[in-house]
Amino acid sequence: MTTTSGTTQVDLPGQAHVADGPHDQTGMYLMHHAFRRDLGRFEAAARATPVEAAATWRALEQRWHRFGEVLHHHHTVEDDTAWPLMKTRATEAGEPAAVEVLDAMEAEHDQIDPALHACGSALRDMVEHPCSDHRNALAVTIASARAALLAHLAHEETDALPLWQRLFTAADHETTERAARSGYPASLMFGFMLPWMADELPEPVLRRVLADAPPGYGLALRLARIGYERKERRAFGYA
Repeated sequence: MTTTSGTTQVDLPGQAHVADGPHDQTGMYLMHHAFRRDLGRFEAAARATPVEAAATWRALEQRWHRFGEVLHHHHTVEDDTAWPLMKTRATEAGEPAAVEVLDAMEAEHDQIDPALHACGSALRDMVEHPCSDHRNALAVTIASARAALLAHLAHEETDALPLWQRLFTAADHETTERAARSGYPASLMFGFMLPWMADELPEPVLRRVLADAPPGYGLALRLARIGYERKERRAFGYA
């Protein structure tokens, strides 16, 4: 963890950059960490899961749906709330280069979405018609999607999140955080997202997150982890 400008920012494995500034971007970095971890697991599973492991392929397809659901919400909040508001602030400040960065964020989302859809289709092919050709095609498709998303996350952390710190007011930051929190039913938040975001987090970061969370989150995490880890083993048992 890095303390700058009076705010402690997290620096997680795989993270490309720590954006200095007053706004706590822990939630953003936790999501990025989970996306990176998931994509590594999916790529490994696509290559190593036996063609005949039907139950595992079904579990992988279900898990991919969950991953896509969270990622879609994340990108929707950025495209509908964060980037437009930040563009307004950049325009007001007379910073066309900042607007170009934010345009690039949206364009990259438009490229990533079809790649993720292709992964879902390739997983469906493995469930319905398991064979080596479909598995090989899936492995290539997931590797390509992973490369695109990793490049986007690095670009966002290096160029867009520093703009967030510099251009957003406290009210702007809270508006975007509130949009990020909305739209998740309690069953998804406590049944999946809580243990999902905690998965493979360095222990000091997890302790800090739980210390800052509302009362009861630690207990909720312990309870949710049981079912979450069981399902992870079903999906990624060969990864």
